[in-house]
Amino acid sequence: MTAPVGTAPAAASYEDLVTGVLAGRFGPDPRTRHVATAFTTRQSVRHPGRGSGYRNEVLSLRLGAAVGSCAVEPGELPAGDVDDCVGADVAALLAHRLPCVRVAALDTYLMDVLPHGPGAGARPCPLPAGGSLEKSRARARAVVGLLDAPPGSTVLVVGVVNSLLEALRERGLGYVPCDLKGGTTEWGEPVLTDARAEQGRCDAILASGMTLGNGSFEPLREHALRHGKPLVVFAQTGSAVLPRLIGAGVTAVSAEPYPFFWLDGGAGTVHRYGGAGTPHRHGGAL
Repeated sequence: MTAPVGTAPAAASYEDLVTGVLAGRFGPDPRTRHVATAFTTRQSVRHPGRGSGYRNEVLSLRLGAAVGSCAVEPGELPAGDVDDCVGADVAALLAHRLPCVRVAALDTYLMDVLPHGPGAGARPCPLPAGGSLEKSRARARAVVGLLDAPPGSTVLVVGVVNSLLEALRERGLGYVPCDLKGGTTEWGEPVLTDARAEQGRCDAILASGMTLGNGSFEPLREHALRHGKPLVVFAQTGSAVLPRLIGAGVTAVSAEPYPFFWLDGGAGTVHRYGGAGTPHRHGGAL
């Protein structure tokens, strides 16, 4: 088990975290905790002045006052699976056939027992009110500010967000954009689809929490731990999950629980864990 973040417990891997939750290491028996509400949120956006847009779909589960989330590919989540989450206990959902349900269940449980705040190791970072592009850029600066990499470094970006690429450019950082969808960036750069094939030529990794739901997170974490590379995660998916893995390959997390910045034009908050100047373990055994 790794050193804790703040006063909260931590885990050595995603599977170790699930095992710990089921064993009661993080809080009450998840068999006694039942999801009250399950819902999806869909968004389509094209920021003013940008040449392309994108779509989001997110599964969210509510446990008491806590909401946990996992992004899914738009249109791929069967409505019946959302309905089946309601009233189910967390332990049962951690064994669900769909990865997005398993991740959302773990996220809502940890949001309930370890809400974002100083006790969990978080530092609040305010986002100003504004339009979608202004808020996207403000979030991007908050995320990139966690990255401990000197100018001239190359960052593997897994889950392409043009505002993050823009913020990396402002820091004098190069990047290799990767996303399962492929395509091109706002500047016409090709988006590669195999992050594992590219990670060896990068000095640091900046990854979306969506990697939890599509199964690509653990190879990134293991690579960062093995090679001593900074791994920063920007997390709407699994915002309460990923901070528990700081010290086990993850060096920093920008945690953004539901409701996300793109749902509201008002002021908001992201919760930052770890980051440049924060002690963390690198190069340990897997």
